[in-house]
Amino acid sequence: MNRSQIRRFLKLTKLFSKPHPWHGIDIGEEKPDVVKVFIEIVPGDTMKYELDKESGYLKVDRPQRFSNICPLPYGFIPQTLCAEQVGNYCAEKTGRPTVKGDQDPLDICVITERNIPHGNLILDAIPVGGFRMLDGEEADDKIIAVMKGDASFGGMSDIKDVPKHIVERLSHYFLTYKERPFSDKEREVEITHIYGQKEAKEVISRSINDYNSHFDTDKKELFELIGSGLE
Repeated sequence: MNRSQIRRFLKLTKLFSKPHPWHGIDIGEEKPDVVKVFIEIVPGDTMKYELDKESGYLKVDRPQRFSNICPLPYGFIPQTLCAEQVGNYCAEKTGRPTVKGDQDPLDICVITERNIPHGNLILDAIPVGGFRMLDGEEADDKIIAVMKGDASFGGMSDIKDVPKHIVERLSHYFLTYKERPFSDKEREVEITHIYGQKEAKEVISRSINDYNSHFDTDKKELFELIGSGLE
């Protein structure tokens, strides 16, 4: 069984089984200009949901504090990972050599005029900027994007086009959303820079490279197992 046949086999299996949101959904051919986004939480959610990496299902992480309601649809970019390249880029920009990637897929929030009533869905988005965020000594970048084709915001091309109040609300949310109720220990979270589209695309490209670096071996092993089992 050759490589193209294996890829065809994997594509056909998606017709009869749900692909893993992190590994099984393609980021898109136009990356990093346009990316696929898996939405985990939406405005109005009073629970913080996140992806269970092993199963691919959404799980309840924690209740949100009242002031920490997510202001925009929020999730991650499939087939990305914040590891060595993302961490090194953050270390270079902040001048903090000990910073490392947080080993999670790259987070993203999407600006749209439309109400998205629930998470666990995918959409196409155009990156316009991001927050260089540190959670302790870990790079935890937050990409800001607009939903492709959005009537009100779809024409924005850079963070400078985003209304100031939206940036302020997002900044407040990300600086406070990791606070845990009834805990005396506060997380050391900070936003060191707010950057534009060019840097956002660089972070996305590096997160794609990090993902491929970490998961290429697993992909090759899968191809070998399928090839040997279906000969």
